[in-house]
Amino acid sequence: MRLAYEYFAAWRYLKAGKKKGFVSLITILSLAGVTVGVMTLVVVIAVMTGAEYDFKARVLGAQPHILLMRHGGLFSTYRPALATIESIAGITAARPFIHSQVVLRSAKCLAGAMLKGLEPTAFSRLATQAEIAGTSCPPPTDSAPDSPEAIPHILIGKALAEELKVKCGEQVLYLIFSQGNRFAIGRLPAMRRFVVAGIFSTGLDEYDKAVIYTPLAEAQKIINAGDAASGIEIELKEAEKAREIAQEIKLRIGPEFWTMDWMQMNHNIFSALRLQKAVMFIILILIVLVAAFNIAGSLFMMVMERSKDIAIFKAMGATNTSIRRIFIFKGMVIGGVGSLIGVLGGFIVCSILSQYQFIDLDPSVYYFNKLPIKLESLDVLLITASALLICFLASLYPSFLAARMTPVEGLRIG
Repeated sequence: MRLAYEYFAAWRYLKAGKKKGFVSLITILSLAGVTVGVMTLVVVIAVMTGAEYDFKARVLGAQPHILLMRHGGLFSTYRPALATIESIAGITAARPFIHSQVVLRSAKCLAGAMLKGLEPTAFSRLATQAEIAGTSCPPPTDSAPDSPEAIPHILIGKALAEELKVKCGEQVLYLIFSQGNRFAIGRLPAMRRFVVAGIFSTGLDEYDKAVIYTPLAEAQKIINAGDAASGIEIELKEAEKAREIAQEIKLRIGPEFWTMDWMQMNHNIFSALRLQKAVMFIILILIVLVAAFNIAGSLFMMVMERSKDIAIFKAMGATNTSIRRIFIFKGMVIGGVGSLIGVLGGFIVCSILSQYQFIDLDPSVYYFNKLPIKLESLDVLLITASALLICFLASLYPSFLAARMTPVEGLRIG
């Protein structure tokens, strides 16, 4: 019964506050402040989380989960290594590759890039799965024909194609390689014509501008690597286990090899995204903090206005804990209702932003052309808990002030 009268008294004070113009205005502003703060936090954190997930999906679509390479460069013993790697649980595919720095020359421009040679099956899959920007591409072949007159195929990123001003199917693209032929006057760069078999787009302009693909056998022929490979690309069932499986690969393969997982390859970008998310949370929680000051102010004024009631409660035997509970309950009601409305408003705004594109973003800067939205229950719980904690702390001092008031003091003030 004692708890019931405390909550009943607090609820009556909330309703009675509507008759007190100034106190009611502060209460409404406090409620609005908590609502706006929570709603803004939900929307911003959803955008930040969506950006992280979107970037992760793009990275995993363009890069292997684990990269295995040998200290010292090329190695021809990659087939035994492939057999060992494929026997490890959790690995779905392992493919050799070879890469080399090149300079590309079209009829109009020059640009540097990384030439990457892939297995025929991997090259064909990339050619069919990648987003093809051209409409007149010849179907890509698994490898270049044996005829020396044949022009081998390459896949080129959309950003690099725009920089070189080449289109799909054109045969005017030359590659100048640093691994050229040796002559008496020194090493001369090799030059060979290729045809653009496809223009892909991963959504990451920096990646699309930096890498081009060709069949593995053709790349080995270009750099005179024989049957050697630069490394092995490894795909997993679960990308989150990359670090754990990479350690197991190193133990089985030996110390002459080193591994790097996709999280290490993109450590700086993911760290920056997480840091931005944390900073935005701290900055926007200040909105709720300002609302908490309003809650504290309204409770202070209510303590002064209700001093006679407090004196009567104490004269009837109410304890300090009971008096504190009355005012804390009022502050928590404001915080709870504001948080609930804010979360619902955040869900509505996020739903609208995910369905309609109000803002056009430059994909070369933001990696996406519209706001990515991803709401996680843990983020919503953290935002709600933080808002409620701030409102609870804001209610403590006014409630302690009310509890310390003696009946005589309360009657005198009242």
